[in-house]
Amino acid sequence: MYNEKLNELLDNVKTVFENVNSRKELDDLKVLYLGKNGKITLINQLIKEVPKEEKREFGMKVNEIRNIFNNEYNTIREKIELEEINSKLNSEAIDVSLPGTEIPVGSAHPVERIIESLENLLMSMGYDVVEGPEVEKDLYNFELLNLPKGHPARDAQDTFYVKNEEYLLRSQTSPVQVRTMLEYGGNEPIRIICPGKTYRRDEDDATHSHQFTQMEGLLVDKNITLGDLKGTFEGIAKMLFGNSRETRFRPSFYPFTEPSVEMDISCFNCNGKGCNVCKGTGWITVGGAGMVNPIVLKNCGYDSNVWNGFAFGFGIERLAMLKYGVSDIRTFYVNHDIRTLKQFDRREM
Repeated sequence: MYNEKLNELLDNVKTVFENVNSRKELDDLKVLYLGKNGKITLINQLIKEVPKEEKREFGMKVNEIRNIFNNEYNTIREKIELEEINSKLNSEAIDVSLPGTEIPVGSAHPVERIIESLENLLMSMGYDVVEGPEVEKDLYNFELLNLPKGHPARDAQDTFYVKNEEYLLRSQTSPVQVRTMLEYGGNEPIRIICPGKTYRRDEDDATHSHQFTQMEGLLVDKNITLGDLKGTFEGIAKMLFGNSRETRFRPSFYPFTEPSVEMDISCFNCNGKGCNVCKGTGWITVGGAGMVNPIVLKNCGYDSNVWNGFAFGFGIERLAMLKYGVSDIRTFYVNHDIRTLKQFDRREM
């Protein structure tokens, strides 16, 4: 009786996998034969009813059936998994010979490019980058810089007051220099640059804006000369406009420096011969500078008999217009198609 059941089960195991085509059908068969109530499991439990002298043969027969089932199960499973992988590879195949999809990326604004270039150069010279508030006290923006109320030089920087005449939108980044000197208490040397937005009551046209970006620099130490200022400016000019640029100083007037100078570079369009870019002079003015006025040093806690230094300032948009050949300052402030900014991605030579 037991042999008949075993032989019948063996015949079923050998043929049961013939029509299996999926992982689910295969798993269902495993439950049907090897599960808790599976056919092989249940027949194995009959061993307790088998006569003692037949138990060994019965057990070996059950193990044989189980091994046949497992071997066939594993073979079919590997076959199905391979078919699934091949099907997935065919449906998700990638043609590696096709060109990749270009993902558009942002581009740095030309004004930001100038700022980063100046910061990298001047930090390599030992300068620190310092920032300050855009809403500033009149005390820091004018008075401590030797521009008391009623001084005629204020007219050139007439700005936007936000609270009586005590607070205003800063017309220059010089207040950052004042704050730094006051913080140092007149006892330490200073070497800083101050980039940031500034505001003046200017007409908006091709070369002027009521808001623009400025970067000023300040060096306070002992035994500083105009020669040190000239060397610093020459390094900046050559970095921005090329090693062939010549530089010069022209006398000028600023209340916060004495003596004061205009900083010029030789025209990069005509190499100093004279053209419409430089208005026939061969030179282009790019900023103002000078030795720090002793009155400013005194106002900020420094003994001018011991300390001296220089300050300089650039309009960043002005430098960007010259470097990139932009004819209208308003170009920097309008909304840009990314393709407009891409033209400034050229490699520096």
